[in-house]
Amino acid sequence: MDPAVARVLVESTVKIALFFFVVLTVIAYMTWVERRVSAWIQDRRGPNRVGPFGLLQPLADGIKFLFKESIVPPHVYRPVYLLAPALIFIPSMVTLSVVPIGPAVSLFGWNIALQVADVDNGILVILAFASMGVYGIALAGWSSQNKYSLMGGLRSSAQLISYELAMGITVVGVLMTTGSLRLNDIVTHQIEHGWNVLYQLPGFLIFLTAAFAETNRLPFDLPEAETELVAGYHTEYSGMRFSMFYMAEYANMITGSALAATLYCGGYHVPGLHALGLSEPVAAAVQVLAFGAKVAFFLFVFVWVRWTLPRFRYDQLMNLGWKALLPIALLHLLWVSFLVLTGRG
Repeated sequence: MDPAVARVLVESTVKIALFFFVVLTVIAYMTWVERRVSAWIQDRRGPNRVGPFGLLQPLADGIKFLFKESIVPPHVYRPVYLLAPALIFIPSMVTLSVVPIGPAVSLFGWNIALQVADVDNGILVILAFASMGVYGIALAGWSSQNKYSLMGGLRSSAQLISYELAMGITVVGVLMTTGSLRLNDIVTHQIEHGWNVLYQLPGFLIFLTAAFAETNRLPFDLPEAETELVAGYHTEYSGMRFSMFYMAEYANMITGSALAATLYCGGYHVPGLHALGLSEPVAAAVQVLAFGAKVAFFLFVFVWVRWTLPRFRYDQLMNLGWKALLPIALLHLLWVSFLVLTGRG
């Protein structure tokens, strides 16, 4: 085998293995963070039995799901019913693979990009795969042959259409100022000209609101509203298949947080870092930690909002998407166009 090809295979394999390990670990411990933060907000203790401070609770939950019986109801359309959880979970993992977590760094004579896949149209890859998740939700609702599941799937489809349009328009504003679909170029532009959140604050707020709606979390969890739809599209699921819906929700939270940090908060950029004169590996490590801190902040915001705000009514959800966020997003796009034309963006 050609040494160059072997090197690429080895590098890609190591990156993918580390990527899955890190993301699945973060997903597991986000369940712990969710419970601890909600307990803190509600003046409770939260998980504190399994391991110190309850840190082994995610492991206990994982073992429980592995050994829990996975029941397939006799009335479901089995092929689609079994496929739907994978259609939700896999796109949620793939979208993260094109997000840069740090600058390229030289190690052992190799120039290694700190992302799984550095593609020229990375933002399109993310938007395309993020949109595929709704197919899994809609198919899960339809194949369950349950009226509550079907209503949850229909609600999710309508919600995605309503909020992804506003999200896409705000992303267009970022692409206009950068002139590239490549996520590394977006980060580089912010390093040179300042973070986009300083110039595109309305777009940032719209993007963050749409990200909440995309993840189907409070106050936008209408597709699985327990008080109305039992559990919505995953009413008929149990065991590991149910846990895949659960993991996909947290994976989508991580994706939304990573995108918010990359598109609007400079990605891995740390202002003033170059003035410290650090070596390349140390500087790269600091930037990776900074990116992780930004993602952690947005993940905390996701959890905080869930346990602070009440659920919208469905008509309020639609009105917010079509009558508020969409017009504001269009006005924001005009503002960004003005900035670009005047050379300020």
